[in-house]
Amino acid sequence: MYKKAQAAMEFLMTYGWAILVVLVAIGALAYFGVLNPGKFLPSSCTIGPGLACGEFKVTNVATDNTIINVRNGMGKNIENISMTLKQASNNDCSGVVTPNNITDGAQQRYEFTCSDAIGANVGDRFKATLTFTYNAASEELRHTMTGDITTKIE
Repeated sequence: MYKKAQAAMEFLMTYGWAILVVLVAIGALAYFGVLNPGKFLPSSCTIGPGLACGEFKVTNVATDNTIINVRNGMGKNIENISMTLKQASNNDCSGVVTPNNITDGAQQRYEFTCSDAIGANVGDRFKATLTFTYNAASEELRHTMTGDITTKIE
């Protein structure tokens, strides 16, 4: 009877050590960022229906500069545009939104400067929330769309 118990204990101990080694290896990979899926996700920029990020880029030249080309596909001109870019760490990015109108079908370039950016090194991930506020041509009501930009710092 004791030999069966000893065999069972040896079986459990052997597999226990093997499982422990696997868990330690997975923990080490997660700690060093190998298992981080964010590194493998593509760059993306979304604003809302009718507005598209034509091209976008984040560069690191002393401070992080973000360039976003916004294309108007709403079927009407938009004016009185204001945009804010806020990073995940609650750092606001400053930028002057000029010109503050986009004709239907046109594309306009906007630049922002982000200080104290998350991941200030080339190749690091940059993530921010984009708030786009505008008036449709000859309308008094303000509309707000919120989107995201995720890319690598170039």
